This record gives sequence, C-alpha cells and structure tokens, in this order.
Amino acid sequence: MILGHRLRLDPAKLGRGLQALLSVQVRPHRRELVGPFVERIRALPESLTVFHLTGPDDYLVHVAVADMTDLQRLVLDEFTSRREVARVETRLIFQQWDCGPMLPPSPTAQTG
Repeated sequence: MILGHRLRLDPAKLGRGLQALLSVQVRPHRRELVGPFVERIRALPESLTVFHLTGPDDYLVHVAVADMTDLQRLVLDEFTSRREVARVETRLIFQQWDCGPMLPPSPTAQTG
C-alpha cells in the first residue's frame, strides 16, 4: 500500500515563490505527440506535477516560478511556442493545504 517516501522542498525558499496551475489543451491529442510533450514538461525545473485529464483540458500542470515575469516566460517559451499546444489557461495559487491521511474507504461507505 505504501508507494514510497519523498523529500518535500519549499519552492519559496528556493526562489520560486509564485505557484500556478496551467490548464493545457493539446491538439491533435495523439499518442505520438502526447509522450514527448509530457516528457518535455516533466523535465522543466518549474514543473511540480503533471496531470493527464478528461474534459476540455488535456493537462493540468502545477508550476513554481520566481515571479510573474518568469511565469510569462514559461508559458510563452515552453508551452504556447510548442506546435501541439492549442491553449494554455493560467491560474495563480494563493494558498495550499495538505490533506490526509489517506485511509481505505469505510465498510459502510462501500455498501451505502
């Protein structure tokens, strides 16, 4: 059940005090474009997490950057400059909370 243990760093103390969620639409959404796109985004030092989604947006990317200028550079140079990226929507993160702990569902929740 335990998948591992990770070291967590404070992005602000590393000079990346601004965090955002980037909703990304990739067109055409084909496997030969998706794989390289995901690997490129995962390799960016600003990327914290990448989610592959259903719905109008294909990806949600959690990023940490130095400031608004750095966020603009990231969106323009690393996302919208890619031919397969049709749209990027940016949402700034004001505050974040950890949740948990994750527990198995209770027996009544499974039958109820």
